Amino acid sequence: MMTPETQHPHEILESPDFKKLVKKRWSVSLVLTFTMLLVYFGFLLTVAFNKEVLATRIGEYTTLAIPIGLGIILFAWVLTGVYVFWANSDYDTSVQNLKDKIQ
Repeated sequence: MMTPETQHPHEILESPDFKKLVKKRWSVSLVLTFTMLLVYFGFLLTVAFNKEVLATRIGEYTTLAIPIGLGIILFAWVLTGVYVFWANSDYDTSVQNLKDKIQ
């Protein structure tokens, strides 16, 4: 049941707070996505155009490509952690505030 203080959902969708939240989520997502793509395609371009760097031996059986590849995987985990931290600390609070306006 809606009370006089409650807003209709379409009013929430049109509100500046909701639009700001959507813009912020897209900004964070795009920055993290392009950061990961930059790292990944940097690795691919190195494989394509400068194999010698990655073929450099750092042990008897290991080349430089192995730790760099593992580093890319770990970097993806770190970016995921950054997003989860941001979502839990900032985004979820903002979403809950907007939900409270609807109810």
